[in-house]
Amino acid sequence: MVSAHARAPRVLIVVENLPVPFDRRVWMEATALRDAGHHVSVICPVGKGHEALRETLEGIEIYRHPLPPESNAGLGFIREYLVALYHETRLAWRVRREQSFDVLHACNPPDLIFLVAAPFKALFGTRFVFDQHDVNPELYITKFGRRDLGYHALVLAERLTFALADVVISTNESYRQVALTRGRKRADQVFVVRSAPSLERFSPRPGGEHHRDGFRHLVGYLGVMGPQEGVDVLLRAIRHLIDAGRGDVKFMLIGGGSSLADLKALAAQLGLGRHVEFTGRIPDDDLLMRLSACDLCVNPDPLNPLNDVSSMNKIVEYMALGKAIVQFDLKEGRASAGEASVYAQPNDPAALATAMAELLDDPGRRAAMGEAGLQRMRTSLAWSHQIPTLLAAYRRALTTGRATAARHGLRS
Repeated sequence: MVSAHARAPRVLIVVENLPVPFDRRVWMEATALRDAGHHVSVICPVGKGHEALRETLEGIEIYRHPLPPESNAGLGFIREYLVALYHETRLAWRVRREQSFDVLHACNPPDLIFLVAAPFKALFGTRFVFDQHDVNPELYITKFGRRDLGYHALVLAERLTFALADVVISTNESYRQVALTRGRKRADQVFVVRSAPSLERFSPRPGGEHHRDGFRHLVGYLGVMGPQEGVDVLLRAIRHLIDAGRGDVKFMLIGGGSSLADLKALAAQLGLGRHVEFTGRIPDDDLLMRLSACDLCVNPDPLNPLNDVSSMNKIVEYMALGKAIVQFDLKEGRASAGEASVYAQPNDPAALATAMAELLDDPGRRAAMGEAGLQRMRTSLAWSHQIPTLLAAYRRALTTGRATAARHGLRS
């Protein structure tokens, strides 16, 4: 085979929980690497609007596989992970035959993709880049509230993933500390590449005012409808607003997930009626038009071991649209939004409702906060500022890999 020195580096990105290009972070990483001269392939699940098992999109080679239906139950997760591992392993060998790859870039959750990467690293000297999107031990504690066998299994999987990784990409400084401490990585092996939209693509769109449906104010939420996103807390906050006499506000909740049906049932139980619209997953143009029409945007993620150290995509997406934000006071939420957000007492629906009401009544403050957030995006947080660090992480991985290959006489 041809040495990696004589051709462009070849990359295989593996992501389980969302299809590409719907997963914005993974797609932007893939296209940034492509633009830097890398040949990029992606393995991911199928999803709504992305059902083709094999396609080439904008020069990215995409291999998709089916997954079982979403589940919030433990056995459902295990089934999903096992099915995903089978397909990821099968497709990785196919990509090896059809495209080849020098780097396998794994995006968690779960922390099991190291099992796919390990044979390629052992046999061919393939470099392993771990892109940590979630901290799964904290996720387990948040969901189940205990440190039992399942928790310790996740700690072990995380440790083995870090041990195999040549380079770790962290989404924020809190995750970087996990890599340095629990992961025992050296500082020169860990790179912070934040999740953030491209301001050229994710920008305000006109035409969404009719979505107010006659209400004076429109508040937006964008994100997953899952069990730990706090949308149930938001619904209870909306009930507080209505009970306080604020019947002039409509909430537009954008996104899909395993808890969507339960959340719709809760909204009906709380008597929210026309005050809440669940859009499900919608195309980007519609999403941007709807959010652009909002007076403010909300992030109801509750304070817990996972959310406190996680950076939420919705925050920087709101900021890219120049929207003032209301959220609970979380460490990484504050680190992202700064002066673009109001921070309510954590996990208190009434406090969230009060913060939203006060901000809705102060258009001047909303405008100043929106501009502060947009300025943070322009100067430091937008995706254009993350690309150089991503490429530096790859230079590190490829340089380490070439040195290892040279010592062992391996060729890619």
